[in-house]
Amino acid sequence: MLRGFYILFYFVIAFFIIDKEVQAACTCECVNGKKVPLCSSSLDIRPMCMGLCPLTPPSLAPLPSLGLPPLGTKQCTYMQVYDPITKRYEWENVCY
Repeated sequence: MLRGFYILFYFVIAFFIIDKEVQAACTCECVNGKKVPLCSSSLDIRPMCMGLCPLTPPSLAPLPSLGLPPLGTKQCTYMQVYDPITKRYEWENVCY
């Protein structure tokens, strides 16, 4: 029994050490004019996001998607997310 525990313990430790590049991360993005954390996994720790965002231009939101939200999320809505490369807000489907 104790040997099985040690094997499981070392497997978990090795998984977290070796699998660093696959783990998800959170980034602070401008969404609808506010800086919010966007995470690719619901298990990630959300950082405190501070700073100013450019003003959002008024526009109509796209129609909601009919697909199911990803695992770990309850709903998805289209929001304006600021793209620093194009320096414009773009509509993206954000799930939370």
